[in-house]
Order: sequence, then structure tokens, then C-alpha cells
Amino acid sequence: MWRVLFLCMLAWPALADTVWLNNGDRLSGTIILMDGGKLVLDTTYAGRVVIDWKNIQTLSSETALLLRGEGVTAERAQRLQAAEPGQVRLLGETPRTLALRDINRAVPPRQLVDDLVWEGNLDLKLDIEREADDTDELKIKGDTRIEHGPWRHLLKGELEDKRKNDAQTKDNWELEYDLDRFFAEQLYWRSSLDWQEDAMEALRRQRSIGMGPGYLFWDDELGRFDMTLMRNRFRLEGEQRALTFDTWSLETDYQRLLWGTRVELYGNAKLQMPDIQQIDYVLDGEMGLRYRLNSWARLSLLYELDQVRGLGVTQSQRRYLIGLGVGW
Repeated sequence: MWRVLFLCMLAWPALADTVWLNNGDRLSGTIILMDGGKLVLDTTYAGRVVIDWKNIQTLSSETALLLRGEGVTAERAQRLQAAEPGQVRLLGETPRTLALRDINRAVPPRQLVDDLVWEGNLDLKLDIEREADDTDELKIKGDTRIEHGPWRHLLKGELEDKRKNDAQTKDNWELEYDLDRFFAEQLYWRSSLDWQEDAMEALRRQRSIGMGPGYLFWDDELGRFDMTLMRNRFRLEGEQRALTFDTWSLETDYQRLLWGTRVELYGNAKLQMPDIQQIDYVLDGEMGLRYRLNSWARLSLLYELDQVRGLGVTQSQRRYLIGLGVGW
């Protein structure tokens, strides 16, 4: 009986994914993905380790991987087997040997469809003060992104509620939906719908619809950056009046993983140039850091800037937020 247990213990490490490096080192863990020339390996002894693909001699994987690259199109392997230096053995329906240089992406296959990517974040900030004034403030920000084939769906939302001495001082929410259609690997066309409600301001409702081209500079496991130029139709509504006008807008979205993917630096900004004399521009921007406490929990630090310039006067509002959130 003890011999069987001993053999099982020897076989246990083989269940892990293994990466052999050019310098002779060997790392074991779970392959999270490979993209953009980087392989992310999740280990029990060092967390997530990011390895340059060019430094890998060969590798093996006990889990199914979806491979893409030169001459490799969405191939699913039951597992990968180590081969000669610079190569890997693909063990699927038709076993064959591939050169590592021909592989530019390796990810675990998604459920339902293989090319579906779904990710997002939800951040919560709660501020309770009991001093000279009793103040309760709640702010929730969330965004999610779904990619499937040439389509990309982006949904952003924000909810803010603030009460001071039982009197409500802030009550607003915003929801934005963007639909991108890629016509090339990096070029896309965006259609956007934005809806805002603010119960405490003179202009209670803001709606906009727009469309225009965008360019994706990069998008890999370590981050992404894209820029979109749009023409928009705005409508502002209040209790006494309504205003309709057109704008040009430039929007950026940036994300970068640091420190072995445990820290995320992110930021986005939208610059609006209205076709009216009263307003020169409107800028909404934010930049923040998220620290991954575990596979789903995040600690976030965020800086927000809202700025409006018109009739020679610039008005700015800055906010610093610390909160907890979840990510997927």
C-alpha cells in the first residue's frame, strides 16, 4: 500500500504546468495565458510570474489551451508536451510539433464559445462621518467589456448618493453603452449611447448619441490602449428649458498591469468640444490604481477630474476616492 502512495506522490508534480527556460531553470504552476510576448504563470510560491516568451526553451501544460499564431488558428490542445529547444508538442486530435516563435497567444478556452472575452470591475466607496455634521456618502462605479469575434461591447455605470444631516445633497447616476465593430485588427467603428440623471441640479437629464472611428494601439494580457474620435448629438433637459447641440469628442482608455499583474494602473478621459459659443470644452477624466488582494478582490485608489471652460472661465472639480471592489 505504501508503494502506491509513494508512486502517487511522485506523479503529483506532473499535474502542474511546467516551463523550461533557456538558462536551465524550470518553473511549475498554472499557465494563465500568453499574449504580447509574455507568459503569465500562477505559482504557489511566488504568485503570478510574468516570463518573456523569448526566454522559454519549451513547456508543458496539463490543461487545455487555445493557441493562435503563424499557421495556428484557434487550435484547442488537450495538453502541451515538452519538445526540443524552441519547440512544443501539441497533443490534440492530430498531434504535431510547433515552433514557439509561431505561437503568439495561448489562453485557456472559454466556456460557451472559445473567442469570448468577458472582464470587468466594480468599485465601492463608502464614507461615513460623525463629527460636527453627520455625512453619509455612497459611490459605486462599474465597467464591463465583452468581446466576441469582430464585436466589442462596453458598459459603464456610476451611482452617487450623499446625505448631510439627513438632507440629500447628491443624487445622480450615469449609464453608457458602446458598441465597437472591428474592420481590421486595430481599426474599429464605435456607436455610443450615454444617459445621465441628476436630481439635485438645474439640468436634470443629459442624453447623447454618437459614432465615429477608433484605433486600438495594443491589447494583450498586460494591458490595452485605444483612442476614439466621435461626432455626438447632445440634449440637456431641465425643469425650465432644454438645449440640443452637437459636439466632437476624443476618448481614450488605458490599462496596464504591473508587479507580476498584481497592480493595475488604469485611466480614461473624454474631451468634448461643443458647437456652441457658451462652452469651449468639457473634460471628464480619471486615473487610478487597483491592487489585487486575491483572484477577485481589489483595493482601489482613484483620482477624478471634471473640468468645464466657457466664456473665459474654467471650473474644475477634483475627487480622490479609496474603496474596495471586485474584478473578473
